[in-house]
Amino acid sequence: MIIDAWAQQPNPTFAAQPWLATLLRWTGQEDGISTSDEDTLGAMDRAGVDLALMAAWCGPQGMLVDNDEVAALVARHPDRLRGVATADLRDPVAAVREVRRAVTELGFVAVRVVPWLWDLPPNDRRYYPLYVACVELGVPLCTQIGHTGPLCRSEPGRPIPYLDDVLLDLPELVVVGGHVGYPWIDEVLSLATKYPNLYVDTSAYVVHRLPAPLVDYMRGRGRDRVLFGTNWPMLSPSRALARLDDLGLDDEARALFLGGNAERVFGLAAAA
Repeated sequence: MIIDAWAQQPNPTFAAQPWLATLLRWTGQEDGISTSDEDTLGAMDRAGVDLALMAAWCGPQGMLVDNDEVAALVARHPDRLRGVATADLRDPVAAVREVRRAVTELGFVAVRVVPWLWDLPPNDRRYYPLYVACVELGVPLCTQIGHTGPLCRSEPGRPIPYLDDVLLDLPELVVVGGHVGYPWIDEVLSLATKYPNLYVDTSAYVVHRLPAPLVDYMRGRGRDRVLFGTNWPMLSPSRALARLDDLGLDDEARALFLGGNAERVFGLAAAA
């Protein structure tokens, strides 16, 4: 099984965000990005991706892709997609209620907040109500680590001290750090070694461009801690996986990376 741990299906509001232009230039998509069910499922089929986790998005100006949009998308393709919720940090009480609704009523399997979009590192007090809600609901908190593709500050994505503080404060919180964590890969691996509930996903990277220390970690003691992801539609699964053999993973490590770790971390067997 192949599971994409980070994807989204943009709507016109998301596609019109000014910060997206630089990211599209990086990925050679200046003419626009895919926004249809057919594009998403077709990209999955071409790479043999069985299941994708589709994220809602919220920023300081409000919802970009709301939870109900994602729920409708998942309802159209329940055998291929799962939902990842978001919430508005500006109203913590409403945010907690929305996360609870998304998980208990809509069946979402995780919560994602993107720190660079808020320009708030993950140890900011405004995140903590959501962290507690994730622990109570038994779902992972997905975040972004490392530098940003859009022209926004990268500092909120630095793992130490920000994510280090969170993992110390909330040892029961399961965290999936997306986008690898470059250029702070040594900080990422040090935290993954220190905290058993920290995972990394490879979204936004083709696998043959992954940092060498992360690949070494995937081959050895970190084989159960790294998840495949794309950041679709900014990166297609076919492009991301084109040189998978270059990683030199044994059969067990390869299966865990492609889907086994995501299935376990997100409770996807139970969700199915």
